[in-house]
Amino acid sequence: MGNTGLIITETLFGFVALFAITKVLGKTQISQLTAFDFISALIMGELVGNALFDDQYGLYEMGLAIFLWGGLLYLSEVITQKFKRSRSLLEGVPSIVIHKGKIKYNEMKKAKLDLNELQHLLRSKGAFSIKEVEYAVLETDGTISILKKSLEQAPTRKDFQLPQEVVSMPLALILDGELVKDNLKEAKRDEAWLHQQLQAQSIEAVKDVLYAEWKEGEPLYVLTY
Repeated sequence: MGNTGLIITETLFGFVALFAITKVLGKTQISQLTAFDFISALIMGELVGNALFDDQYGLYEMGLAIFLWGGLLYLSEVITQKFKRSRSLLEGVPSIVIHKGKIKYNEMKKAKLDLNELQHLLRSKGAFSIKEVEYAVLETDGTISILKKSLEQAPTRKDFQLPQEVVSMPLALILDGELVKDNLKEAKRDEAWLHQQLQAQSIEAVKDVLYAEWKEGEPLYVLTY
């Protein structure tokens, strides 16, 4: 029972510590996951896992390892924000692998990228042929950004000389039968308006709605269970 209690305590401590570290480091640790960030995440998890099942290490050793590693990661983030010249070393720099329709083989070699991987990355962006691409940039997180040749690009409203329209973001007002009040406020609507819209679609209560989406200038989109 003693070991069980210790494991529970250390698990809870590790969970709280990792949660705190991710909050301090910010969302970029997830949304812009570089190779170093990925390795760092593995090490953080390994530190907690080893401490849980190693009798020689307790809460103090676990906390010291987690917060020391987290502190080093936070320090690197601060350095890259304040000293621009350090970014290429700590974060890496994007590589142009296709320039004016030509593959930059030397850049691909530096990035350890082969043609099969390049084709896979291009297909994920909707380019199934290399000849469709004018520019391709390999980002520091391993993704690729492309600019297609003019004949391969989809036409825009500007191409057809159509007037500009106001662009609005769709907002989910109801999720799983629950009202999303922040989004309702963002849409500058109130609950009375929402109930009126639901009743117009023969729906009596919010709890009967699986999903409801609002977009400026369009009727309320509603899915029931």
